Amino acid sequence: MFNVELYKGPIEEQYTLVTKQLKSLIEDEHDQIANLANASALLHHFLKDINWVGFYLYKEGELVLGPFNGLPACVRIPLNRGVCGTAAAKRETLRVADVHEFPGHIACDAASNSEIVIPLLKDNELIGVLDIDSPIKNRFSEVDEKYLEAFVQELCTHL
Repeated sequence: MFNVELYKGPIEEQYTLVTKQLKSLIEDEHDQIANLANASALLHHFLKDINWVGFYLYKEGELVLGPFNGLPACVRIPLNRGVCGTAAAKRETLRVADVHEFPGHIACDAASNSEIVIPLLKDNELIGVLDIDSPIKNRFSEVDEKYLEAFVQELCTHL
């Protein structure tokens, strides 16, 4: 059973709590889709000022929509296209303050203004990406990046 927590205190402590919650949600489950769905729901509940959070899974050379929370989204994204495809191809986190200035940005939701995308890697193999959009420009900080990468690392140990 999941209990709603009030996230308060320094943001670092909040991220530590949400990562512990993730671990307790997924540690006994081995189904990838179930774990990604719970991770997406948890982040959707936790993060403020976002309009989309979810996963794209790497399949047959492209990213394919996985579990998410938000409006309907683009189903397939080629590698090296948009923020998600670029982060996947480079296998590195991309934090974009203004998506409208990102070359080749794919606009699935016109309300999105900033984005962070973190690759999911296990044993150095690309599984997919975590994609989070915000209607606020420059929404994601270095602190967000650091702790979301830790969240993804915990998630990947159970995929």
